[in-house]
Amino acid sequence: MTELYANIDTAALKADAEDCMLSFGSAFHPDIITHAKGGYIYTSNGHRMLDWTSGQMSCLVGHGNPEIVETITQHASNLDHLFSGMLSPPVIQLGKKLTSLTPPGLDKAFFLSTGGESNEAAIKLAKSYTGKFEIVGLSASWHGAAAAQYLSGRTGHGPMMPGSLMLPAPNSYRSIFRHADGSHDWRTELDYGFSMLDKQSCGSLAALIVEPILSSGGMLVLPDGWLAAAKAHCEARGMLLIVDEAQTGVGRAGDMFAFEHCGVVPDILTLSKTLGNGVPLAAVVTSDEIARVTKENGFLFYTTHINDPLPAAVGLKVLEIVVRDGLVENSKRLGAKLQAGLRRLQDRYGCLGDVRGRGLMAGVEIVSDRETKQGAAELGFQISSKMAELGVWAQLSSLPAFGGVFRIAPPINITEEQMEHGLAIMEEALRITPGTMPLYDVSAETEVLSRL
Repeated sequence: MTELYANIDTAALKADAEDCMLSFGSAFHPDIITHAKGGYIYTSNGHRMLDWTSGQMSCLVGHGNPEIVETITQHASNLDHLFSGMLSPPVIQLGKKLTSLTPPGLDKAFFLSTGGESNEAAIKLAKSYTGKFEIVGLSASWHGAAAAQYLSGRTGHGPMMPGSLMLPAPNSYRSIFRHADGSHDWRTELDYGFSMLDKQSCGSLAALIVEPILSSGGMLVLPDGWLAAAKAHCEARGMLLIVDEAQTGVGRAGDMFAFEHCGVVPDILTLSKTLGNGVPLAAVVTSDEIARVTKENGFLFYTTHINDPLPAAVGLKVLEIVVRDGLVENSKRLGAKLQAGLRRLQDRYGCLGDVRGRGLMAGVEIVSDRETKQGAAELGFQISSKMAELGVWAQLSSLPAFGGVFRIAPPINITEEQMEHGLAIMEEALRITPGTMPLYDVSAETEVLSRL
């Protein structure tokens, strides 16, 4: 089959992009991408790169997955979009399948298009159920580009939505809250954060919204015990706990849902990116009790694409593939190998300040000095560019507040061979990029890729 965008005029397209494309706040990648298949993306000049971000952290089972393609084709031809009040088989089947995978207390769902939408809906549910309006997020969070966000994109926008409050993100690498032995004292940090909330609140705390792993914030993993302690704080104040699993959900972090690792069931769960494998699909899941009360209270969240059949069918197929093919276990197993490989590189290169993550979701923080932990975003960009040149697309967070952290999240059906190849390319990029501070005798090393 001929590639869809073969033999394009790359220079002309780039000129047209400069002429007509509106900036959304982040720089465009310098290459034009014309093809994506499996775990790889291809540029207009034929260069192949292993996709270590699954698109926008979304293509959980790979680009152009044949089963997903077939599902889209069938539904585009037969059952694509309906009036929002109409139900269809794939929507009901997805609701049934999803709530069979979640624990009791996450019993009812509806489906939207984006993570931002699902978080707005979750916040509105929390306000409707509690009758309160203050919403708490973490300082390094990203829950969408609307009223549900808590840090990024504030410049030039004036005040946030009234009642938007903040807790410190538990950054184990950089937090100033430390035990005598130097380890992260997250409990004191969390307790102090809630004490500050109590001083700021007008007595109308409705909900706390968190990600189990703060991806845009630099792949910050909630410490073990943190989520349970946070839920206890919420319960003491009559707040709901909303867990946003846009990126961690459906096996990405080594459990079907990352909150399971924490032993905590949220009051409201949101899913998006991974559920649709790149097709715009999001979910809001909550308890029978919250569903009943909010319905009685007149809860309304009506959108053009709520409960659309085509994306719901894709979500159902994604869940089928993940369960059938044992991809949660694959994520856990290869995630352990990924962490081991990254920590080996940390032992060899002084610029790798911290390695963190869980499952096939990892962060690598680039620094210029391990003692001071001085960030080195520019060095990170140089390493990233060299990796792309060698054949791995590895995204470095470009937002100033989060800069200098590689966010690694390949499809969870990645093979061990692909994983090893990606790590070898990263090592070669570190070897040949100036300023990476090798901790071994460079003269004794040969090209890493030649050993594969």
